[in-house]
Amino acid sequence: MKMHVISKSRSLVTCLFCAAVSALAACSSAQQPPSGTSAAADAEFAAIARRYLDEMLTLTPVRATELGDHRFDQMLDEVDAAAQERRVQLARELLDELKAVDFARLSRASQVDARLLARELEYEIWNIETLAEWRRNPLIYTSLTGRSIYSLLARDFAPLPERLRNAGARLEQLPRLLAQARSALDPARVPRIHAETALQQNNGVLTLIDEVIVPRLDVLSGEDRQRLERAIETAREAVAAHQSWLKEQLLPRAAGDFRLGAELYDAKLRFALDSSLSRQEIRERAQSELERVRGEMYEIARTVLRGKPGAPAMPDKPSAEQQQAAIAAALELAYAERPAREEVFETARLSLEQATRFVRERDFITVYDDPLEIIPMPEFQRGVALAYCDPPGPLDRGQTTFYAVSPIPDDWTDEQVRSFLREYNTRSIHNLTIHEAMPGHHLQLAHANRYESPLRAVLASGPFIEGWAVYAEEVMSEQGYLDGDPLMRLIQLKWYLRSIANAILDQAVHVDGISREQAMELMVRDTFQEEREAAGKWVRAQLTSAQLPTYFVGAQEHFELREETKRRWGDEFTLKRYHDTVLSFGSPPVRYVRALMFDLPIE
Repeated sequence: MKMHVISKSRSLVTCLFCAAVSALAACSSAQQPPSGTSAAADAEFAAIARRYLDEMLTLTPVRATELGDHRFDQMLDEVDAAAQERRVQLARELLDELKAVDFARLSRASQVDARLLARELEYEIWNIETLAEWRRNPLIYTSLTGRSIYSLLARDFAPLPERLRNAGARLEQLPRLLAQARSALDPARVPRIHAETALQQNNGVLTLIDEVIVPRLDVLSGEDRQRLERAIETAREAVAAHQSWLKEQLLPRAAGDFRLGAELYDAKLRFALDSSLSRQEIRERAQSELERVRGEMYEIARTVLRGKPGAPAMPDKPSAEQQQAAIAAALELAYAERPAREEVFETARLSLEQATRFVRERDFITVYDDPLEIIPMPEFQRGVALAYCDPPGPLDRGQTTFYAVSPIPDDWTDEQVRSFLREYNTRSIHNLTIHEAMPGHHLQLAHANRYESPLRAVLASGPFIEGWAVYAEEVMSEQGYLDGDPLMRLIQLKWYLRSIANAILDQAVHVDGISREQAMELMVRDTFQEEREAAGKWVRAQLTSAQLPTYFVGAQEHFELREETKRRWGDEFTLKRYHDTVLSFGSPPVRYVRALMFDLPIE
């Protein structure tokens, strides 16, 4: 399917960025400030925020492109030690400027944004100086090379010839970037799993070149085309040289520990979640929810298996083994209903139509008509997940969101296909559509984009966004999606178990030293994931940290906020009023939404 997006000139997109940063002051004055606030304080903060958006994005051109700031589309990041120091210096300067602002005199909206900015700047400094991810993680650089090209060519924010010329300019700079990466990385700090994965991923940018640049070469002519062709060859040589270094130099000497340890992990978790929940509280809640959800799944199993030949024993008070057997048997009923390997995309398309129609009919949230297109997943992105939501950058207003769905690879065996579609069966595809698109990520971000604070959009909270998508799955179940089908509820709860397992696994890996066998037991037995799915998650847990808990923690905060709102609003509570209000503040951490909703101190 061809990706259809709105075409814009470069000048218009640049104007969008200028309008966005100037809106920082306007969005504060557009709201009625509480007594005692100062327009001068808001203006002072807005100037700091504008400097952050301007200067920090100048230092990170690829991120700027992804966010929708296209002033630097022809540039590639500097990643050496000097560049890291420049980012730290800017962060310290901005923090000093923030300290001079009287927070108490800011409007409430600016108080939230100021705290978000302070937290981001503190994280920037900590990440560079203490965690030093840029010295231990080669995946930063393999990801950066691919994103630098994909972000230019995925959407028609400017004429294609211009975007191709910018892609060529970035390819010309690839030798410098990869040389800086090699000088930055310290093999003694690099975990072996990171080196192995970088070796596997490094050539991905070549696949991207062949898929999205080479087929479009005819768009250019003359010197422009010749320059791009030369840039492609330069990039191929640079990637090959880096591949040799990864294999011959980095991998044999990689001696770092992928586990962060308690001190680093707890610090990173605080930055990543911006939540009042500690690591220990997250673990306790997750363990409690694991038991509760399995209990509910057992009761559903008793319903759907009752009277079926060969059904396992299902007493009122089951043993652990009896509970396990019953839930597994019930899930087999859901696994049996799955699309043929060539029908996955069509199944997802129909599920999007059905979910959208259901949300509109039930009217429990405002549905905006922002452009959303379901597309086949680009080939270089395939092999990890069945689907993902690919929204435009928050500064790229009016662009299309892609709900990307992967077809089954042609070279997969029948057994690989069977295992994959057991996990991603027909009802799972419905649940994925809910999470990624309707009323999950796409609809939430459509609401968020209507909040006029570019800074808040750039500093969006992962737990708020991922937590909302998990919460949306629960809401659709509560509303009786698929006519209240108990097997749909069973699958939705299985996916919720996955988010619970994510939260447990992340800290178990990085703090508790859990083994692969123990991790697989948690995922395969306790939360009913397919073996291949669990094996991939084990690798992900080694490669990342503090991201896997965002789904569970964010969902818990959304669930709690709704219950508190019911108590506070009483008879005036409606689901639509609640949802529209929660999503009206952009995507800040849930605790700030709570403070704004109930006129509480911004702490």
